[in-house]
Amino acid sequence: MGNFYLFLLMSIVLIILPGPDTGLVTQNTIAQGRRGGVQTALGSISGVIIHTLVAVVGLSAIIVKSAFLFSIFKYVGAFYLIYLGIMSLWAIKKKGIAIEDNKSEKKNASLSAFRQGFLTNVLNPKVAVFFLTFLPQFLEPGSNTFLQFLIMGLTYAALTLIWFLMYVYLIHSINVWMKKPSVQRAIQGISGIVLLSFGIKLALERRP
Repeated sequence: MGNFYLFLLMSIVLIILPGPDTGLVTQNTIAQGRRGGVQTALGSISGVIIHTLVAVVGLSAIIVKSAFLFSIFKYVGAFYLIYLGIMSLWAIKKKGIAIEDNKSEKKNASLSAFRQGFLTNVLNPKVAVFFLTFLPQFLEPGSNTFLQFLIMGLTYAALTLIWFLMYVYLIHSINVWMKKPSVQRAIQGISGIVLLSFGIKLALERRP
């Protein structure tokens, strides 16, 4: 169990570090409110769970070891992050867009936020690499490897969800300040730059 407690501590530290998911959650919480932020977080966690299940059955190892498959995931994921970054920066130029408060638009926005969070995570091969290099360090010798791997992956997903929900509610609690046009433009710009940076970094990432 000592390894598991160390795993929890290291996971919390890594989860708090900003990444492309954090940028998306921030952006969508400001643009769509708490619902948008939560939907983005749920999409991201769904991606984490997919990577966990894939890693458990060993497919992640195949992706990491195959230069071709790794490159496909890497460039598709990088392109998507760069696309989101460009769209975020482009949105700064849009002015006077009316926001209609109807169920249809809210549903579409939620689906879009969920999809963004999911694709940003599931298309990132570095997440597969992370699971295959980070989790095995905390395996207890002589125990069921499959079960340990599954528990740690799901625990990591749960911790990530808890952190994002706290983060979303924090942003939402200072909503008045965050809704100021100047603040929105600044955060939109920062989010766009962060997403672009992560996309370029992912594209230039060498296969481990």
